[in-house]
Amino acid sequence: MFDSQFRTLIDPPLNRLGQSLAGRGFTADGVTLIGLGLGLLAALCIAFGWTVLALLPLAASRIADGLDGAVARATRKTDFGGYLDISADFLFYGAIPMAFVWLDPALNGAAGAWLLCAFYFNGSTFLGYAILAEKKKMQTSAQGVKSLYYSNGILEGAETIAFFVAICLFSQYFAPLAWVFGALCFATGALRLYAARQTFTD
Repeated sequence: MFDSQFRTLIDPPLNRLGQSLAGRGFTADGVTLIGLGLGLLAALCIAFGWTVLALLPLAASRIADGLDGAVARATRKTDFGGYLDISADFLFYGAIPMAFVWLDPALNGAAGAWLLCAFYFNGSTFLGYAILAEKKKMQTSAQGVKSLYYSNGILEGAETIAFFVAICLFSQYFAPLAWVFGALCFATGALRLYAARQTFTD
């Protein structure tokens, strides 16, 4: 919901840093994979119970997630780069709730399953909308210049990262927070379905 506002603040410094990294030989795909590795390291920390420590690789992974696009803009954007980026994002988003389930299956299992199901549904509506938008030659830069069409919603990247930070800081409340966030994910997906019906019904 707030991604478009944040883009105006974070894009200029990210673009400058992206140009610097590109000049040092970094590639956009390489930065994407570094970000994914850091995100999976955060999940591993959570699974071992080091939830506050996990915030360090988690934050670094999200910085890398912003930098890969900046590096691409400073060098060359590719369709595969966008595909790799969204695939890495979805793996990261699934790994964090899974790590909390591994941390305490009895306490977090049901809520974690609910949250992952909500992510799955919300992600499918997001990608499906992007496919139809591409078919209709629709374009938007509200969330920055992207390889895919990014449809907005109640919950976007900023809200998801804020949620991940909250459950790392207050891991004992993972279950109730996951139930609430999952419900909002389902609402986001449902609203996107409604928007798609309004936009893509011939």
